[in-house]
Amino acid sequence: MSFDGIVTNALVTEFKETIVGGRIDKIYQQEKDEILIHIHNLGNNYKLLLSASSNNPRIYLTNFSKQNPNNPPMFCMFLRKQIQGGIILDINQYELDRIIIIDIKSLDEMGEINIKQLIIEIMGKHSNIILVDESSKIILDSIKRIPENISRVRQVLPGLQYQYPPSNNKINPLNVDFKTFLEIGDKSKKNSQVFKYFYTNFIGLSPLISREICYRANIDERSTTDVLTDLDKKELYNSFKLTMDDILEKRFTPNIIKNDNNEILAFHALKLTQYDGIDKEYNESMSTILDNYYREKDILDRIRQKSLSIRKTVQTKLDRDLNKLNKQREEFLESKKREKYKVYGDLISANIYKIDKGADKVKLENFYTENLEEINIPLDPKLSPPQNAQRYYKKYAKLKNASKLLEKQIPKTKYEIDYLENILISIDNCTEVEELDEIKDELRREGYLKGKDKKNKNKKERTSKPYHFISSNNLDIYVGKNNKQNDYLTLRFANKDDIWLHSKDIPGSHVIIRLEDAEVPEETLYEAALLAAFYSKAKNSQNVAIDYAQKKNVKKPKGAKPGMVIYEKNNTIYVTPKKEEINKIKKVEI
Repeated sequence: MSFDGIVTNALVTEFKETIVGGRIDKIYQQEKDEILIHIHNLGNNYKLLLSASSNNPRIYLTNFSKQNPNNPPMFCMFLRKQIQGGIILDINQYELDRIIIIDIKSLDEMGEINIKQLIIEIMGKHSNIILVDESSKIILDSIKRIPENISRVRQVLPGLQYQYPPSNNKINPLNVDFKTFLEIGDKSKKNSQVFKYFYTNFIGLSPLISREICYRANIDERSTTDVLTDLDKKELYNSFKLTMDDILEKRFTPNIIKNDNNEILAFHALKLTQYDGIDKEYNESMSTILDNYYREKDILDRIRQKSLSIRKTVQTKLDRDLNKLNKQREEFLESKKREKYKVYGDLISANIYKIDKGADKVKLENFYTENLEEINIPLDPKLSPPQNAQRYYKKYAKLKNASKLLEKQIPKTKYEIDYLENILISIDNCTEVEELDEIKDELRREGYLKGKDKKNKNKKERTSKPYHFISSNNLDIYVGKNNKQNDYLTLRFANKDDIWLHSKDIPGSHVIIRLEDAEVPEETLYEAALLAAFYSKAKNSQNVAIDYAQKKNVKKPKGAKPGMVIYEKNNTIYVTPKKEEINKIKKVEI
């Protein structure tokens, strides 16, 4: 996506109209690389999000908030001491780069007024949030300290002089005339694609807006610079100049583009004509566009990062159990052959006088068969005939006992495999960090992870919520994302006549249809079955069997693991989950 210098410029314009002149009330650091600042201005409250995340660096006004850590990090405490209670004097952008400078007037430790600058650098993995003394440009501290052993080009440490990141010979595009435009083109790398010329030579231009400039000029973005005619160059410059004029005149139209599957293709502060014919969502606030896009993306990225160690632990245990099950099944099949060893023992015992001591095999008539067929019996030459008979009797008895034991062990191993696979599905279904924390707590209780449940008695715990959909018949459908939600939906939330659905013999979510009448409409049943299939291990399969029953016929056995139930008096429906059909089911946003 294109959080470029133009988007940054639109945000600065928005900030000047909303939070400049505002008072900083509170400061939180809810992630190791993320700051949330509460600002009060002209009777309105704002929340400014600043993130130096390597994956999703960004800044905008947000309507959302995360759970605060029990103990604020050191950088958060430092910011509170330095700028909390301060007034935002101004907000500016450095050239057209993704760098924003917030000037803040506050009292120092001596009670004197001074000005500090909070600088946000949105630079991918090099992103940072830095507090600088305005007059001396000395760095006071940063959310990421960069010593020389990390970067020889630019260090970011308290006490050092602040320097802007190197521009890599790029120039500010806002005031470039046609002559300069051509000169830059002449110095550029030959035979490169046209759209690359823009973002490799000018500050703040992304590949997306570079393609847009080409599209508006009616020039193929993939063509190379060496084939451009003089007319092509003039058309490109005119398109480029009009784009820069939009920025200078603040003609921003924040928009986001989605495909038919509701997947985001792009967003920007300028209108993207290259996506004409595709639905666009517009908003007066660039912050709102970014807030809606990054909230889910950032949460999913953080869940993915935080779940790596959990997933690895569960997958390792699952792999061991799968190997264990294969061995148990092999042993069980072997135990089914035990009768032949009893026959060997009986035949040896009945024919001891015919067997020579030291023989390694013997051929005897099998009196258990109708025609007294002869059978070859292997012998241990070191043992006497009676000892060979006893050896086979012992092997028979051992396999008989093993068979009884395996008949109990195999279902237990399969049960644990189902549970662990269900945990992996739950991790995939997580949309909030709290849901992942619930899974971690569950795994600790079940003994798969070390440690105890992390609960703070002095702090109200946030409870995660299941998916909530509305069927085409206006009935509520609920889908559990993890075992805590599954147990809650099935055992506490659902009424006895509500419909419960689950993928047949496959790990997946519990699904509940809240009924208003005695009968469930076919359309609603089908939609709920689609959801049950989509949020299961079989989401990419065809003709997935979905069992459904009244909730009163679903029970949790004593001692069963979280999310594990049994049911009876059920019916089965077969569906093929497709993303486009799932997207058509109305989802209630929490």
